[in-house]
Amino acid sequence: MLATVLLSAAFFTAPAGSPDFARFVDDYFSARFAFAPSEATAAGFHQCDSKIENFSAASVANRISTLHSLQARLVVLGSTSLSAGDAIDAEILDGHIRSELLDLDTLKTWRVNPMLYIETPASAIDGLMKRNFAPPAERLRSVVARLKGVPSILVAMQTNLVNPPKVFTDLAIVMASGSTGFFRETVAAWGRKASGSDAALRQEFEGANSAAAGAMERAAVWLKTDLLPRSKGAYAIGAGNFRKKLLYDEMVELPLDRLLTIGETNLRKDRQAFIETARRIDPNKSPLEVIQSLSADHPSAENLVSVARQTLEGIRRFVVEHHIVDIPSEVRPIVMETPPYDRAGTFAMMDTPGAYETKATEAFYYVTPPEQNWTTAQKEEHLRSFNRGDLALTTIHEAYPGHYVQFLYSKQYPTKTRKLTYCNTNVEGWAHYGEQMMVEEGFGNGDPKIRLAQLHEALLRDCRYVAGIKLHTAGMTIAQAAKIFEEQGFREPQVALEEAQRGAYDPTYLYYTLGKLEIYKLRADYRRARGGAYRLEQFHDDFVRQGGVPIPLLRRILLPGDTGPAI
Repeated sequence: MLATVLLSAAFFTAPAGSPDFARFVDDYFSARFAFAPSEATAAGFHQCDSKIENFSAASVANRISTLHSLQARLVVLGSTSLSAGDAIDAEILDGHIRSELLDLDTLKTWRVNPMLYIETPASAIDGLMKRNFAPPAERLRSVVARLKGVPSILVAMQTNLVNPPKVFTDLAIVMASGSTGFFRETVAAWGRKASGSDAALRQEFEGANSAAAGAMERAAVWLKTDLLPRSKGAYAIGAGNFRKKLLYDEMVELPLDRLLTIGETNLRKDRQAFIETARRIDPNKSPLEVIQSLSADHPSAENLVSVARQTLEGIRRFVVEHHIVDIPSEVRPIVMETPPYDRAGTFAMMDTPGAYETKATEAFYYVTPPEQNWTTAQKEEHLRSFNRGDLALTTIHEAYPGHYVQFLYSKQYPTKTRKLTYCNTNVEGWAHYGEQMMVEEGFGNGDPKIRLAQLHEALLRDCRYVAGIKLHTAGMTIAQAAKIFEEQGFREPQVALEEAQRGAYDPTYLYYTLGKLEIYKLRADYRRARGGAYRLEQFHDDFVRQGGVPIPLLRRILLPGDTGPAI
C-alpha cells in the first residue's frame, strides 16, 4: 500500500552525512579515476588528463585488490548509522563494486574482449580534443602524453587476450581500422592547429601521433591475422552471471523465467499495436511493406548530420510548449558523425560534459553513418533506420527530453555519488520512456506514421530484451537473434545483424524496455500518492533531478514509505 502523502523537500536534497562515508566516497572515486583516467577527464576532473588507462595484468590485479578493500570498508560503514542519503549512495556504490568485480574477476572481460583495448585510446584522446576546457596547447600536451601510452595498451591487448569470441574480434577489427584513420586524419589535423607556432610541441605531437597510429595499424593486422583464427570463445555469460549482473547494475532480482515472460509479453503487445497501426496507414500492404515504404524516406549518408540537426528545434519546442519537463539550459547539443572508433553496434548516441566540468559546455549528439567499405545494399539498410519518423524518435531519445535533458541536470544531482554514477534502467529507460510518452502527449498530432515509428523503436528494444536473455542464458546464436529483430521487430537484415552482435557483448541490453516499464509503474504510483497535486511535468522534474539512480532506490526517494514492486 502506498503512503498517500505530499513529498517532503528533504527527500530531494542530501542531508549532512557521515564524514567517514564522505571520505570513503572520495577514496572510491580517486581509486576509480586512477584506474580509468579518461573517465576522470569526462567527469570534469582534469588532474589525470596526462594519463591513460593501464590494462596490464598487474594493473588489473591491483584494481581487483583495491575493489575488495573498498568492499570491506563499505561493509563496516554499512553497520553504522548512515543518513538516508548516505544509505542510498552506499547501496549504489556496493552495486558498482560488485559489478566491476564480476566483470574483472569472474567474467574476465579484459581477457576476452579486444574492443576494450581498441576503443580506449581514441576515446581518451577525443575527450581532450573536443571540449574546450583549457587552451588548445595545454590540452595538446595532455594529448601527447596519452598518445605515448597508446602502444602499451595495444601490447597489453596482445598479452592478455585468450580465446575471445569471434564476433568480438570481428568488431574490434572494424574499430581498429576506424581508430587508425582517426589518428592519422582527425587527431593529426587538430594537433597541427592546436600547436600554433610552437614548433617543438608540434614535432613532439607528430612523433607521438605517428607512433600511436602505427601501433593501431599493426594491432589491426594482428587482430586479423593472429587473433581472429583463434577466436573461438563463447560470448554467453550464463544464467548465474546474467542474474548477478542485473542485480548489481540495476537492482533487479526477478527470476529469469519471470523476466523473460515480461519481455515476451511486451514484445507481443507492441507487435500487435504495430500491425494495427500499419493497417491504418495502408490496409493493402503487409506491416513489413508499410514500414519499408516509410523507411525509404531517409537522408543520404552525406546529409545525415544536417537532417538530424533539423529535427532538434521542433522537438525542443514541443517539450517546452507542452510542459513535458523543465529544460535548465538554452545550450543546444552539437550534431556530429559518431567517431569512427565508437561505431560498433551504435546508431546514435549522446555525449554530454561531466557533472564536474566547469568550463566546457559542448554536448555532442552523434549519428552513425554507414561504413565506407559496405556494399550499396548494406548502406541502404543502415540508412533506413534514419527515416523521418525513426529519426524524430531517435532525437527524442538522445536529446529532448531524453539523455541530453537528463544530464543537463547533472550539476544539480544531490551527491557526488549520484553525479558520477548511473544505471541503465534509469538513464536508457528514461530516454526510451520519453519516446512513448511524447507520442501519448500529442507529439506528431496523431499521425499514425509517427505512432508506427514509435512502435518500431519500441519493438527494437523489446527484441533486445528477449535476444539478450536468450543469447546469454539459452544457447541462442547470433544468427538466431538476428532473426528475432528481422521477424519480430521488422528490421532490415544488416540492422538486425548489428543489433544481435551488440547483444553478444552487451548482455543486459534489456534495460531499455525494462527501465521504461519500471518508470511507467513509478509514475502511476507517484500519481496515486500525489492525488490532485499530480502534474506530469513535476514528476519528470523530480525524476531527472535525482540522477541515474536504480529505480528501486528512486522509488524510495520519490515515494517515502512505499514497499511496492518496481515492476
